[in-house]
Amino acid sequence: MYQPSIAPIAGSLVLSAFLAALPLIIVFVLLGVLRVRAHWAGLSGLAAALVVAVAGYGMPADKALLSAGQGAAFGLLPVLWILVTAIWLHQLTVRSGRFEDLRTAFGAISPDPRVQAVVIAFCFGGLLEALAGFGAPVAITGMMLVALGFPPLRAAITVLLANTAPVAFGALGTPIITAGELTGVPYETIGAVVGRQTPVLALVVPLLLVAVIDGKRGVRETWPATLASGAAFALAQFVCANYVSVQLTDIVSALVGALALLVLLRFWQPRGGTDARNRVLTGTPTTAETAGAKPLTATRTLLALFPYLLVIVVFAAVKLIGPLEDALAATDVEIPWPGLHGQVFSAAGEPDSTTAFDLAWLSTPGTLLLLCGGVVALVYRIRLRAALLELAGTAASMRWAGLTVLSVLALAYVMNHSGQTATVGTAIAAAGGAFVFLSPVLGWLGVAVTGSDTSANALFSGLQQVAAQRVGVDPALLLAANTSGGVMGKMISPQNLTIVATAVGLAGQEAVILRAVVKWSLGLLLALCALVFLQSGVLAWTLPL
Repeated sequence: MYQPSIAPIAGSLVLSAFLAALPLIIVFVLLGVLRVRAHWAGLSGLAAALVVAVAGYGMPADKALLSAGQGAAFGLLPVLWILVTAIWLHQLTVRSGRFEDLRTAFGAISPDPRVQAVVIAFCFGGLLEALAGFGAPVAITGMMLVALGFPPLRAAITVLLANTAPVAFGALGTPIITAGELTGVPYETIGAVVGRQTPVLALVVPLLLVAVIDGKRGVRETWPATLASGAAFALAQFVCANYVSVQLTDIVSALVGALALLVLLRFWQPRGGTDARNRVLTGTPTTAETAGAKPLTATRTLLALFPYLLVIVVFAAVKLIGPLEDALAATDVEIPWPGLHGQVFSAAGEPDSTTAFDLAWLSTPGTLLLLCGGVVALVYRIRLRAALLELAGTAASMRWAGLTVLSVLALAYVMNHSGQTATVGTAIAAAGGAFVFLSPVLGWLGVAVTGSDTSANALFSGLQQVAAQRVGVDPALLLAANTSGGVMGKMISPQNLTIVATAVGLAGQEAVILRAVVKWSLGLLLALCALVFLQSGVLAWTLPL
């Protein structure tokens, strides 16, 4: 049996928190400062976490290693499985030659690459986040932007920044539902508060995307488009989260945001589109039309969009049709992790609920993407052998990215089971009244470690609830802050950095991407901290009664 202590180092919470945070510090210093390759940074952080767990927390070595093994298993399925199948699906589109038509189709929406980026990264990425999550949105949209001619680094920053506002309601509201289940606070109430926080992000994110892509000039030339999309997304997010359905919030918001932009573009186009293409893109993509082929027809457009429309239809059916979702979930196999299940407890003395591994071999988004890929191969008339060779080649090309994902998830599980994550969270919560301001930092930290807003809520929801009761604020506010703060941690999560780096062709350059996005992550986090603090006082009228 193992039960961690919150302050194992000389009874000092401060010293214990510093020791507990050491594995994360090592990872981010190696990545962001010393520019070490991501898999070495991940392995180094894992080694540090194991040493801290055993030497600092007194966790038996075998249990520490078993925790790392469970984390690596989760990294393999579903995370790495999703990444491989998402990239394979895109590669089938490229192999068939249909991606040239897709470029032309997006050009029909607007020839301006800045507007195309908002449509793909923000609107379409938000829809994918609503249905899939686990890195699939940044992988798919990142590859699409690169194929349209965006420089890989700029594409990576763009999709990471875009993958913020939708995350809190991702996978049909799973992070919010998890927080409700763990605390007893109705998830509808938590979702309503989140729906009064993340719309502020949604309103500005399209503007920030254009700033990343084309600087101040791009913002001046495209602000009506970014405002229309962001405002429509934000308004739909607020209305749906508060008055319609937490589960459907991202789907409705993404579609409304895209519709508002399309309506605007019927009457208005941004200035400087041609010059922007020369500035923004690495070269003018060769489309079917510029190559002298026949104009793009409705059939060719449909076939070009088919893989992505199929993904939306399949995931929506699985998530929204109850019997189908239940049938797939019934195939999941829960495996009590040997040596851990029933033998690892929280600091409060409760059995750790994360020591059972959920083998979702059929219901996982990765398997659904595999099935979509099989259908796409049939429709595109790609031979089975060629499709399988493409899948094998995709998996082989991701060996280092896979090692990074496995090591980072192993690190996260060691930190969680040993009590290191709880120590850091408790130290932040000890800030007293200032904790209201700092509460989003816990969610940010949780997602930075695990790559998942759902996991961050599983880690810190109970802590947020207790802290809220001690400080004297509504627990729903801090539970929402944990959820909303987590979305900024997604940008700097080593897991997500590896996914997007691999997708855009920058494998091994995660450190470069981290240095480019960390300022956006911290800046938006600071803004959210200020908003939550104000909502606990002078802006309390913005919260649901």
